[in-house]
Amino acid sequence: MRKVLLIVAITFVANVSSAGYQLKTVAEGFNYPWSIAFLPDGELLVSMRSGELRRVSAQGEIGEPVSGTPETYVAGQGGYFDIVLDPNFAENRQIYLAYAGGTPEANATTVTRATLADNSFTDASVIFAVSPTKDTPQHYGGKMLFLPDNTLLLTTGDGFDYREAAHDTFSQLGKIIRINRDGSVPPDNPFADGEEGDPRVYSYGHRNPQGLVLDSKSGVIYMHEHGPKGGDELNRVEAGNNYGWPAVTYGINYSGALVSPLKEAPGVTQPLHHWTPSIAPSGLALYDGNMFPDWRGDLFVGALVDREVRRLVMEDGRVVDEHALFSELGARIRDVRVGPDGSLYILTDSDQGKIIRVLPEADT
Repeated sequence: MRKVLLIVAITFVANVSSAGYQLKTVAEGFNYPWSIAFLPDGELLVSMRSGELRRVSAQGEIGEPVSGTPETYVAGQGGYFDIVLDPNFAENRQIYLAYAGGTPEANATTVTRATLADNSFTDASVIFAVSPTKDTPQHYGGKMLFLPDNTLLLTTGDGFDYREAAHDTFSQLGKIIRINRDGSVPPDNPFADGEEGDPRVYSYGHRNPQGLVLDSKSGVIYMHEHGPKGGDELNRVEAGNNYGWPAVTYGINYSGALVSPLKEAPGVTQPLHHWTPSIAPSGLALYDGNMFPDWRGDLFVGALVDREVRRLVMEDGRVVDEHALFSELGARIRDVRVGPDGSLYILTDSDQGKIIRVLPEADT
């Protein structure tokens, strides 16, 4: 595994005030951080695309790399992706890591489950790897989400050069996958019998989904995915649904040529919201805390291209307004999360990436 030196750790040194909030740097010096998880003891766990996991103390001190983590294919968009805790983490200490596994000739979005013991992965095993493999270092998806029934959702990309596979229900490319915690197939998956699709496929017709969140009150699953030149989408995910890519899209090829003349079609689920030009959405959070009452129930989307976070005002499952926030950071945003205390956490995307905490302006 490629090891990268973190140069600096800083706790709460930045204090940027704006209307109703302040931004505080928790720690910095991360080599392209991709995801953040909150440990029960107040520590943070940060995955980096460069192939490292780091624990960060409640005081912002960055620990040594977690040992025993899997080898990853670091190229293009490949590396470590999402990191999530098992629903029973307090009892079993199990962690799930999504990453690019394999080689340049045969690589795939992969999930390893392991036990976090002190600062090491133990009893690690691969519970899922996308089939078929691909020879491109692009479009991995890599976002995970546990549902209330303890099944695990995983987004997978279309591999860029394999976009037609997104529509093939027997391929695991360009999908949302649903598995049990050991990687087995839930019996109520839409294609569980294998007759009309791969048993692990939950939804299909996706390009490169990198945002996934559950509204625990309504039970709605929201997902966003990258379009090509335009056509980024926010979707409501439902079992067995077809989301269109590449036969139906609001985007066009980077060359300016049409991907498809269709923006809608029978049997294809329309997005709740879409962006043209692209904002390159990354990270997705539904705010359910108490620090910012006006934000409660709204979605927060990282925007890599526009270097900001988009707040999507939600009413009855619909987007009714959109606001740009935190542009004063001047940074590509990779992940957005709601902390256990109701503050908002942001990961910036660079070789000196930061963890930024958003607090009410009056807090100290």
